[in-house]
This record gives sequence, structure tokens and C-alpha cells, in this order.
Amino acid sequence: MKYLYLPFWFFKTRILGKKIPLVSVIFITDVCNLKCKHCCIYAQKTSITKSYAQVEDDLKYCYKQGARFVDFEGGEPTLWRDGDKNLNDLIDLAKKIGFFSVTITTNAQKDFSDCKADSIWVSMDGYGKFHDKIRGVGSFAILVENIEKTTYPHLSVNMVVNALNYSSVDEVMTFVKNNPKIEKISINFHTPYEGTEHLTLDREKRIEIIDKVISYKRKGHPIMNSISGLKYMKNMEFKKYCWISNFVHINGTKTSDCGGTILGLCQQCGFCMAGEMSAVMLLKPDTIFAGLKLRL
Repeated sequence: MKYLYLPFWFFKTRILGKKIPLVSVIFITDVCNLKCKHCCIYAQKTSITKSYAQVEDDLKYCYKQGARFVDFEGGEPTLWRDGDKNLNDLIDLAKKIGFFSVTITTNAQKDFSDCKADSIWVSMDGYGKFHDKIRGVGSFAILVENIEKTTYPHLSVNMVVNALNYSSVDEVMTFVKNNPKIEKISINFHTPYEGTEHLTLDREKRIEIIDKVISYKRKGHPIMNSISGLKYMKNMEFKKYCWISNFVHINGTKTSDCGGTILGLCQQCGFCMAGEMSAVMLLKPDTIFAGLKLRL
């Protein structure tokens, strides 16, 4: 079913010009257990956690729109609860509705060994002190401890490169390559949302880091980003297909584009999936292969 749906989806979107999402990002809670420098959620006076019924409605809506892959996001999604239901109940629900795979992104500050997600992405913003500078003292040690004790088979890490941690890229690449618990790493860049502009890399430094990541990939490091997608992210002068992902925000708002699009930040976007989406629609073989490995 998965392999029949994907070419059918491509035909309807690329050939017929229909804007049908393939991936849905659903924010299920803004409760979190860290206070990261790039995030303002922890400063909010009240927190929102969607009910099981609300997430069910979100999933059914996204499935009806055409999405077949779903990412649960937070806050910290592993903290989601509704009575006796936990995150695994949402994962089971998504599969029952018909989603091909479910992904979560976690800060790895609590044990995730029993998680039923098809893939787990751990946010690791630098090695050691660099990560702690962004996410809080001691958070890196807890992250490493939870990675080391898990038997979860499809664990990867995501690094958002910014002005505080760009000099740690080499250490992170070495850590990932030498850690048998980690499948791959995804590289993104900080997007300058209001109040976080100081974390953004200048264009020259960003290009330098992209060239470095491409070099590591060519040497065989397990980098999820495709070379084609990374090259697009150098100057952002490519046609955007960001509607491939739709979003259901914590307040229930549904958008066909990310928050950066809505705020006019496309030319400063650091979300490298934008480059990957465009490369897929242009039938770049390395990106298609990377996408299939990522989702299937």
C-alpha cells in the first residue's frame, strides 16, 4: 500500500499540480521539561495539552487531507498524558486510522525505551557544553544516558546549527558515527523567529557549515540530508514545496505551511526539509532515496 500510494501522490501533486500534504506535524502539548534558548514555550504562563479526542480529530483531518506520515511534536511529546492514556496510545491511534509511520521528536530528558514510534529523533544541539549552553546544564549527560540504555532500533539525532554551537559540528559528527545506538543525523539551521535573531548564522558561515556537512556525507558519515537538498539551502533560491507538510498547532490552528512561511521568513529558513522537498519534486535521486529510507 505504501509503495503504491507514493507514486500516486507524486502524480497528483507534480503532474496535476494539486497541493496535497504527505506529512503532518501535529503539536500535542506545549508542556516541556527544559528551558532552551531558542524557544519561548517555557516562558508562557499557561500550558496546553490536547485531549485524546482532540488529537484523534487532528489525525482524521490530516489523513483526509492526504497525509500518510505523522510527526508528533511538543513541547516535549513524551510528557503527553490524558487520564490513563500516554503517547503510545496516540501512536496506536495513528496507525489504526491508516498512517504509514509515526515519528516523535524528543529532548531525551526522560526514558523513551518503551516508545512505539516508528522513528525517534533526539534533539542534540552540539556536543557536551555546547548542548548544555542551549538546553541547560546537565541536559547533555541525561541525553547520552538515555541513548545508551535504550534498545530502540530506529534512533537518530537532529542538530539545529546556530551562532552558539556551529563550532561543535565536527564533534557531533564524530559522536554520531561512533555511536552504534544512532542511525543517522539530520542537520538544520536556526530560523530567526522574533527574539532569537541573535542565534542566526550569517550567510557565509552557513554556506561553510553546509560544505562541511556535505564533505562528511561524502566520507560516509550517516547524514540524513541529501547532498542535493543541502545545496539548495545555501542560497534559498529554489521553488518551495513546503505544503508537502501541513501543521496542526497547539491551539488547534491548521496551516498548510510552517510558521516561518506565515511570518515571511522563507529566505532565512533553516529547516533543511525545505530543500529536501524541492529536490524530491525535481526527482533528485539521492533525495528520493534518502526520503524513502527516512519514512519507510
